[in-house]
Amino acid sequence: MAGFRIPGRPAGGLRVVPHPAVMLILEFGASASIVGDGAGRQHRGSLVAGPGFGSGGGVRAWGEHVECVQVRLSPAVAGTVLGASPADLAGSVVALDEVWGRDASRIREQLSEIPLWEDRFAFAEALLARRLEARSPVDPAVAWAWNRIAAGKGRVRVDRLAAELGWSRKRLWTRFHSHIGMPPKSAAKLVRFDHAVHRLVAGEGVAQVAADSGYYDQSHLHRDVMAFTGTTPATVQGEPFLTVDDRAWPTAQSRETAGRSPSRLNGIRNVP
Repeated sequence: MAGFRIPGRPAGGLRVVPHPAVMLILEFGASASIVGDGAGRQHRGSLVAGPGFGSGGGVRAWGEHVECVQVRLSPAVAGTVLGASPADLAGSVVALDEVWGRDASRIREQLSEIPLWEDRFAFAEALLARRLEARSPVDPAVAWAWNRIAAGKGRVRVDRLAAELGWSRKRLWTRFHSHIGMPPKSAAKLVRFDHAVHRLVAGEGVAQVAADSGYYDQSHLHRDVMAFTGTTPATVQGEPFLTVDDRAWPTAQSRETAGRSPSRLNGIRNVP
């Protein structure tokens, strides 16, 4: 969970880079943010986007005087929290009021009345916790499979996951796809890309990242980066959507310095 204030409109908009999470934007600023989905449609205000949203590099976000709380939800729990299946959101975006109805407007008003970022985070966390408790539990087998993929940074064989669960590959594919919104192989590919691209942003060499991340060679990594972002590994290192991540969602090693962040980031809180 991270809080953002964007006072000016970024030139050309901000490219949205795919991430292996369901992205929830709770917007409450003076004006609504706008997301162009690459197909000519524009979405304003609070929204929810499925894992992999932004693939191809055609998705842009922009706006002025935008303030929002952004939450990255594990796809394993997102369906339970949102009340909508990630399978209906995979790679796409919908306005939050299409998912939560009038509650979306009420939440916007409540957030706009809270003056402090820490209190906004507490409000959002309590809101999500209530929704989680009020709905059916997460499928434990699918959650286990997702967590294995995430922990293995995408370098997990699908047939091995199925064997460890005592399932056929077909059963794993069906259950996983219905809960997560993509097949396990596609999920592993997205997780592997996310791990690799953040290493590139950190300044590591392409050859080393490719070798350590399970790619056949540099060309294989290049193709994946192009497919997900529409740009090259060299260009993606400067993408604002990625470079802010270490401050907005810091690793354990960087949390102590997370407070020294740019003006667009006004508060930080990590939610399990």
